[in-house]
Amino acid sequence: MSTHGDTPLTTDDAMRRALELARRGPEHGPNPRVGCVLLDDAGRLLGEGWHAGAGTPHAEVAALADARAAGRDVRDATAVVTLEPCDHTGRTGPCTEALLAAGIGRVVHAVDDPDPVAAGGAARLRAAGVDVQGGVRRTEGEELLRVWLHAVRHGRPWVTLKTATSLDGRVAAADGTSRWITSTVARRHAHAHRAVVDAIAVGTGTALTDDPALTVRPEDGSAPTHQPLRVVVGHRDVPEGARLRGPGGSFLQLRTHDVAAVLAALADRQVRHLLVEGGPRLAAAFLRAGVVDELHAYVAPVLLGAGPGAVGDLGITTIAAASRWHTHETVRLGDDVLVVARRTDTPPATTEPGPLPTEDS
Repeated sequence: MSTHGDTPLTTDDAMRRALELARRGPEHGPNPRVGCVLLDDAGRLLGEGWHAGAGTPHAEVAALADARAAGRDVRDATAVVTLEPCDHTGRTGPCTEALLAAGIGRVVHAVDDPDPVAAGGAARLRAAGVDVQGGVRRTEGEELLRVWLHAVRHGRPWVTLKTATSLDGRVAAADGTSRWITSTVARRHAHAHRAVVDAIAVGTGTALTDDPALTVRPEDGSAPTHQPLRVVVGHRDVPEGARLRGPGGSFLQLRTHDVAAVLAALADRQVRHLLVEGGPRLAAAFLRAGVVDELHAYVAPVLLGAGPGAVGDLGITTIAAASRWHTHETVRLGDDVLVVARRTDTPPATTEPGPLPTEDS
């Protein structure tokens, strides 16, 4: 797993490496992405590991196993980990117990665990005489874990709303034709994003008009390792022969127009990241409810002049009441542009505060 050597690392260097390791874990799924690096008292690397998803060892346990496989003694070593070690028993024992049993003398973590079920690891370790330091590269850790942290803190999934429009904000021409406004490059990029979410939602109008599959289909033709849950929101029936009911992720219809009910139902299914793909009414409903956390706006240099917009009525009648966002990132995709924007305020919880159920490893 790791390349052991004698080049010393600072704690900051080790945390940077732990964050890199954490990114190897899957972005989808109920568990956080975590990385861990073990150092001796001279800063030499003893072992490293990351959490590869539900059903696999946690990062701390993986790093300990890596050190043992290399014949390295970890007694009195420092464990540098991106998230506070857990202190609860799920499908595996607490990481705190694994660290204490190994004789780890110091633990450094980036982000405190907000999950009341798993939290308390730092206090447990301190009580056992381990030196614990938190907050090292916290900003980077929070960004890496933003989806999972949001779900735990607010009791609902992180919601990304995707739109694909012409320069003048149209999703289709006046006659209803819409394929294709954006380029192949942009569509591939948007399609690839499906692979990192837990669920994709569309309204019944989109489901009936477009008959989408909402599946992950890798460009190289390989079998996908993950298919998101396919969700249709609304009361109209989805035909038995619809592509949404075909091969791919599980299908779920939520016969409601209540956004809070949709998010609560998905939280119960351990959905951490929801991608809303359309149509305009569903987009408007989520925006009006104040639960969209990130916008992915694909814009093509095309002018239509007429036709439906990407978002329905938001009830905004004056510029002073406009919904304003901050630009997090822009990406050029051929001639098209992706604008990633995030909320400028703290999102409200739509269910009672508390953690989503966790499929612990």
